[in-house]
Amino acid sequence: MPTLEANQMLLAAADACDSKKAEDIRILALDPSESSLTDYFLICSGTNERQNAAIADEIDIRLKKEFGVLPNAVEGKRQGEWVLMDYVDFVVHIFMPEKREFFGLERLRKTAKTISVAELSDEIRNAIAKTRAKGATAKKAAAKKTPAKAVTKTVAKKAVKKSAAIKPTKAAKKATNAPAKKSVPAAKKAAKKVAKKAAKKK
Repeated sequence: MPTLEANQMLLAAADACDSKKAEDIRILALDPSESSLTDYFLICSGTNERQNAAIADEIDIRLKKEFGVLPNAVEGKRQGEWVLMDYVDFVVHIFMPEKREFFGLERLRKTAKTISVAELSDEIRNAIAKTRAKGATAKKAAAKKTPAKAVTKTVAKKAVKKSAAIKPTKAAKKATNAPAKKSVPAAKKAAKKVAKKAAKKK
């Protein structure tokens, strides 16, 4: 089963072919029971050997730049009549028209399904959407698993911090200092009474 990244690489390779004016670009999805070596063939044609080499170079540059991947093997680039580039998940075949007709890969692979670039692009878009949906579901599940005690402790800590940060009001300060102010005159009166009693006794 090809991965999302493999499909993205294949799409980039097909786009590289198109950017170098390759003709009759086709993607063959191979039957797994018949082909255990790769998942796809990307087939295209160039009008001459020089163009075929340019198409191969563009694919090489694009996949190296965007995915950091190099082909496992490249064959026929010097002659340019049939250039083969092996990327494991897919193999690129760049033909001269007469060679493509002669070898007839499309005819030999009768069980293979032809996929258009638009279909491959839709498949990638759907796969990305599914991956994002799974990620969102996983986040929600993780949020539900958060212990209630931990949440309560966090709320309590925040409340303590807020209460410590609140400055006492003027009224509160007056109420706190009031008993001390009233006790001073009371003590003075008591001392006077004691002094008067002591003077009478004398």
